[in-house]
This record gives sequence, structure tokens and C-alpha cells, in this order.
Amino acid sequence: MSSCSRVALVTGANKGIGFAVARDLCRQFSGDVVLTARDAARGQVAVQQLQAEGLSPRFHQLDIDHLQSIRALRDFLRKEYGGLNVLVNNAGIAFKRRVVNISSLQGLKALENCSEDLQEKFRCETLTEVDLVDLMKKFVEDTKNEVHEREGWPNSAYGVSKLGVMVLSRILARRLDEKRKADRILLNACCPGWVKTDMAGAYGSRTVEEGAETPVYLALLPPDATEPQGQLVHDKVVQNW
Repeated sequence: MSSCSRVALVTGANKGIGFAVARDLCRQFSGDVVLTARDAARGQVAVQQLQAEGLSPRFHQLDIDHLQSIRALRDFLRKEYGGLNVLVNNAGIAFKRRVVNISSLQGLKALENCSEDLQEKFRCETLTEVDLVDLMKKFVEDTKNEVHEREGWPNSAYGVSKLGVMVLSRILARRLDEKRKADRILLNACCPGWVKTDMAGAYGSRTVEEGAETPVYLALLPPDATEPQGQLVHDKVVQNW
């Protein structure tokens, strides 16, 4: 059992953005930082690099494609910390060029509860990541100033955050079609349903196994599949928006 009660986990942290996130958390997070990598040797090298900077990360091997590896990490976190405080999921869920972003039907509901002007902006086929970020920032500022409803926003920060995931997925999928069409990378958002988790509590209507069905379905789309792409999928059905 670690002497520290708080822990932050960064997956895919042996290089790139994940490594940078792990470094910043080591500097700023009040607790232990555990970085993971599929290749244990490369992960240990990353740890040594951070240690050379005077930081003290921990390492645990993780291959998100193998259930045994995932369970080993889960057991480690339970034993050492009793759970997890912060997760930075840098190692995306991607199988055979399939990317699945977990969203929610609450995002769709949030869109429907936006003003007509905001709905038009979110649905715009030429909306960019920069445009989306600006919209999200406006929601935050309007909420801080307690004018969000007057400005046409729904009264749900959770819903708007899931709307952002939903719209970003469409933007990124469109970019993939424009720049990497031959790679047949399918990127979608999905709603797993109201699952019984720590967040939803016992009120959720689905088990975690049921909640996993649509994400797994999207992750295992056949190699020759061309759709869905950039969609919000619930119960394996595309939700029109």
C-alpha cells in the first residue's frame, strides 16, 4: 500500500503528449503519478527520464488490447490506492483503425435544448476544432456570468460537454475522410447507456457489460466497413442530429 492516498494515471505515457502530461502531473498533482506503456522497457526509460528531472513517477505496464493486462493494472490500483483519482486516457481505444469516443445521449439532448442559432453553429458542416473550442469557451464564460440560459445554452454542463465530444468526433472524422481516406479509419462517438457505475450509482439501468456492447461493436467493425463515420451511435444504431 502506497503512503500516498491519491493517484493520477496516464496511459500511453512513454512518449509524446502522454509523456508531457505525466511530467506536468508529477510537478503539479498532489499525489502519486503512475504512467503506463504497452512496452515495459520503454516505459521504464520514460520513468528514468523523469527521475533525471527530479520527479518521482511510478510505472505499470498496460496493453489496452489485452484483458489480463487491464485487470492487472486494476488490481494494482486497488491494492496500492484503493481506487483512482485522476485518469488521463491518452492511449485511445482503437482496434484495426477504429476509434471510439465515449459520449452520451445527453449530448444530443443538450443540442436540442440549445437556441436555433447555437444549433446551427454546432451542426455546421464546416465547423472546425477552433470554432468548437470557441463555442465551449463561450459556454463556460456565459455560465460563470450566469447568463448561459439567456444566451441560448441548456442548463446542463454535463450535456454540453458530451455535445462537445459528439461534435468533435464528427469534425475529426471529416478530417480523416479528407486526408486519410485510403486508411479507412472510422471514428465515432457512442452512448453506452445509463450504466451502473460509481458516477451513475445504483440507479443506472444497465450493467457495465451491457454498456460495453456498442463501444465494442464500433471497435470491431469489419475491415472493409465505410460507415458509420463521425456519428453518434446508441444501441448500435446511428442517432440522427
